[in-house]
Amino acid sequence: MAKSEKKDKKKKETVEVDPEVQDVEMADVDVSPKKSKKERENEKDELTIPLEEISPIARPLAQKKLLKKLHKVVKKGSKARQVKRGVKEVVKGIRKGEKGLLVLAADINPIDIISHLPVLSEEAQIPYVFVPSKEELGHASSTKRPTSCVMICPNQKKKSKPKDGAVEEKDEEYLKLYRECYQEVEKLDTKLVF
Repeated sequence: MAKSEKKDKKKKETVEVDPEVQDVEMADVDVSPKKSKKERENEKDELTIPLEEISPIARPLAQKKLLKKLHKVVKKGSKARQVKRGVKEVVKGIRKGEKGLLVLAADINPIDIISHLPVLSEEAQIPYVFVPSKEELGHASSTKRPTSCVMICPNQKKKSKPKDGAVEEKDEEYLKLYRECYQEVEKLDTKLVF
């Protein structure tokens, strides 16, 4: 009798625990349908920066269409080794008299790190433009680190010789895209107002 009573008690205890646990119903999944691979990649690519993080001197700020072109030019320029990354390299290039297109990140903090670059570039008659994200600029310039500024210098002397005709076609495409971006950035109002 003792063993059967113990078994009965255990059954009663398990039966008593069951009413306390409530069933959890799953919510309908219709709210978030599956996204295509392209949509997920676009969400990864687009990095939203809050307006508070963009520096007050970030003028002119590139719009979406120009931003994509600039990232493409920076990426192609870095593959061709015609890009200067970082404040130190950019300042050295400007002082040596190299010409190109200056791309600055607008979310640099503290702002004093890059605040002298627009003035330097205006004195050297180099067009400049701000992009919203230093992370995206670093990714476009083929580095893992966020980059505060990049100068694209297509007139820079090449160390390697082109071997194929396909390389020259890519180079021509890159230069054409560079010229488009250069002209669009020149049209923007870049003069500093005090």
